[in-house]
Amino acid sequence: MSPIDSYRHLFGLTGRTYIVVAFLARLPLAMSQLGTLLLVSSATGSYGAGGFCAGALAVANAAGATFWGARADRLGQRRVVAFQSLAGAAGLLGILLVVGAGLPWGVAALVSAVAGLLLPQIGPLARVRWRPITSKTGARQHRLVDAAFSYEGAADEASFVLGPALVGLGVSVADPSVALALAAVALAVFGTWFALHETAVATHAATAGRRGVVGRLLTPALVVLCAAQLLVGTVFGSVQTGTSVLATAAGSPGLTGYFHALLGIGSVLAGLAVAALPATISLPQRLRWFALGLLVLSAPLLLVGSLPGLVPVLLVLGCTVAPYMITTFTLAERVTPPSRTGAAMTVLAASTGLGYAVGAALAGRLADWGGHTPAYAVTVGAGAAAVLVSWGFHRMLERAQLRALEPGSTTPA
Repeated sequence: MSPIDSYRHLFGLTGRTYIVVAFLARLPLAMSQLGTLLLVSSATGSYGAGGFCAGALAVANAAGATFWGARADRLGQRRVVAFQSLAGAAGLLGILLVVGAGLPWGVAALVSAVAGLLLPQIGPLARVRWRPITSKTGARQHRLVDAAFSYEGAADEASFVLGPALVGLGVSVADPSVALALAAVALAVFGTWFALHETAVATHAATAGRRGVVGRLLTPALVVLCAAQLLVGTVFGSVQTGTSVLATAAGSPGLTGYFHALLGIGSVLAGLAVAALPATISLPQRLRWFALGLLVLSAPLLLVGSLPGLVPVLLVLGCTVAPYMITTFTLAERVTPPSRTGAAMTVLAASTGLGYAVGAALAGRLADWGGHTPAYAVTVGAGAAAVLVSWGFHRMLERAQLRALEPGSTTPA
């Protein structure tokens, strides 16, 4: 089955409405981090303050993700995601009220953390639904699940193309508060719609019979994959901050979202192409080479001195981001018991958010000191660390994948 046929079959199983809703529901999270960064930075005149508030949102989101993922596994996504969508929307509006009232940025950081704690991780939860959705496809299920994870990785990246672009549009037309207000409305509408979709009920019903076989969640393999995701999150946070500094220095802060979106364009295309990779190339092998690509393609950021020079670098760097993330999420799904898949997916997403916080905060501090180049140095350092993790723990990941295929294993084959 070709990748195009696989995607066509997948979308036929759910209907086009679900695909659109699931995509739009993940935009608010993609918008909230950059929106908070620009809103607080413009109000305080400090990239450090803006990066801290955006980091607080990301850290809190990371801290709460595991809890919400476990709740979704136990209670079903319908109840949990519906609550998060409405409460998270209220949290984003709270950030607007605090910053608009001129309160100290420390208060904005606290409210940002509360909002982050409530925001749902739509992308990881959408991944959980695909195995039950494809349960009646027989021998094709394995290939369809792989294609689904490739699509979800591309969809996540596409959300981080459109999300920052919408933030940039809001800044260009009015100010960052417009972007956060739009994110709040989108979350309330599409997040709730995603929660109430029939696939949420089917997913809960499919895993209900496996509650007795819990299995371990934080295995050594999953810890390694969390570290891998933390590092790619650091790439996101540092690139976003460095680009914001460069665009502001050029007198066009509203372009930050558009330029950061360039990172996702190549990523979307490369992510969709992952489904065409032959099965003979194991997932741990893919992770090693994608990590190396992350390092090599991020190095030119250190040479960028203008916005036009940044364009080709971000476009090319994006080509390794989605394949890297798709590989980590697919590996996690393979080595995790079905009854813990929701928790595993949100743990990885939490690690990404934590990495974003580390990248944004560290790059923000360095940018206050030396401009955009030190901020981009954080990106390159994260790429180097990703190479060390993926190559150093390659054999562990190979063994974990092989154990998942053994007869009697509680993990999906």
